[in-house]
Amino acid sequence: MFVDSHCHLDFPDLQDKVDEILNKMARNQVERALVVSVTFEDWPRLIALVEQYDHLHASVGVHPGYDSVVQPTVADLLERAQHPKVIAIGETGLDYHYQSEPLDWQRDRFRVHIQAANESGLPLIIHTRSAVDDTIRIMKEEQAHIAGGVMHCFTESWAMAEAALEMGFYISISGIVTFKNAQQVQEVAAKVPLDRLLIETDSPYLAPVPYRGKTNDPSNVIYVAEKIAELRQISVASVAEQTTSNFYNLFKGLRD
Repeated sequence: MFVDSHCHLDFPDLQDKVDEILNKMARNQVERALVVSVTFEDWPRLIALVEQYDHLHASVGVHPGYDSVVQPTVADLLERAQHPKVIAIGETGLDYHYQSEPLDWQRDRFRVHIQAANESGLPLIIHTRSAVDDTIRIMKEEQAHIAGGVMHCFTESWAMAEAALEMGFYISISGIVTFKNAQQVQEVAAKVPLDRLLIETDSPYLAPVPYRGKTNDPSNVIYVAEKIAELRQISVASVAEQTTSNFYNLFKGLRD
């Protein structure tokens, strides 16, 4: 069985196809999915969706790429984190790819999420893009290792992966690993200790080969597992078993 550790089933591209997607997940042996929050404005829609299904779960957080949205406080995050379907704080982090300084608001928001994770005991979902040094620095300054968590859709260097692993974080690999030009992601996917590896779709984005360019959904996480198995020269069943076990080890209390 597989688990999609990061998707956005509440997004418009997917929200009207949820039952169809859940059927596809069942056919592909994808037993759970974590539906990840990006804004407070959209969080009511997300939580209403996951409340309908035992095998869907939620996070609460505000993505670093959204500037003109409600800014979360620690209290705001902690209040929403009490919902029984919420199993993580995020996605949070830093994304300097499309935005330029001053970005103190991003760094402040990241700190708020880490503080909320440490207070709630829920793990962090961290998004980082073109912000390696500041991401690791803030994680260390705010003691993100207390909550732990996952570096989602990881595309950075092995050196950054090592720094996150040293703080007890997991590394999550998306469909990018199936792309021909994704040598850096493939290197990380091959080297991360198997007991610190997660798989995800980040759907509706980043559909893996053979569906690259199409709308992605959690049923496609099996193709991520297949590529990782190829890179590591192990069975797909081994990748499925270990990444599923890792998901339950990180997000406590989910296995029936």
